[in-house]
Amino acid sequence: MKRVLVDVNLILDVLLDRRPHVTSASAVWAAIEDGRAEGLLAAHAVTTIHYLNAKAVGGRAARETTDALLSVFGVAAVDEGVVRAANALGWKDFENAVTAAAAQRAKCAAIITRDPKDFKGSPVRVITSEEAAAWLAPQ
Repeated sequence: MKRVLVDVNLILDVLLDRRPHVTSASAVWAAIEDGRAEGLLAAHAVTTIHYLNAKAVGGRAARETTDALLSVFGVAAVDEGVVRAANALGWKDFENAVTAAAAQRAKCAAIITRDPKDFKGSPVRVITSEEAAAWLAPQ
């Protein structure tokens, strides 16, 4: 089974119904729910999503959303080794570097993001949600 790390922007595309991105992001989410791939979120992505959601809908609803996310997605660890590996990448956007390092540590086949240019030089293959939707489509 393909193991993929899903970037925050795809989750927000689905949760916030951001058009036109919601279509391909939802297809990726469905592929993970259907067991065509194992989807992971970097640990720091979960906290970011929860924080943004709590600001928008309140703490209780944010906790429910976090529980729902964790019923679909696993969590890629972010520990000292991941943070050091991210720092060694020397990227301008440290959050994306941590995402890439977490994906590498979790042995992901790809990072799925709406912004592949933000992951230039990633140690893990980077694909868009449109490419991932086709890659993970039922055969």
